[in-house]
Amino acid sequence: MMAFVIVAHDAPDTLEARAATRPAHLARLDALQEAGHLLLAGPMPITEHPDATAAGYHGSLIVAEFESIDAARAWANADPYKEAGVYTHVDVYPFKPVYPK
Repeated sequence: MMAFVIVAHDAPDTLEARAATRPAHLARLDALQEAGHLLLAGPMPITEHPDATAAGYHGSLIVAEFESIDAARAWANADPYKEAGVYTHVDVYPFKPVYPK
């Protein structure tokens, strides 16, 4: 297994679609975590304001272990947010975790 970073980019004006699709998106992350392969995940708010959800998101960041970059790309491209049009595209890169030790 190797770590990969997935950077997903949100389309404008997709807060409703994001909210509607969130349970399915989180279920996939839960499954990845239960398998012991999720290292880090979360959204990237547009603002640091306490009510960041009202402003929307730049996208999401996921760091997880997969067998190959092809497997990581396939997983990322099958995300419910991608299928619902929330993500315009996803970038996948190999990642070498150094910290925390």
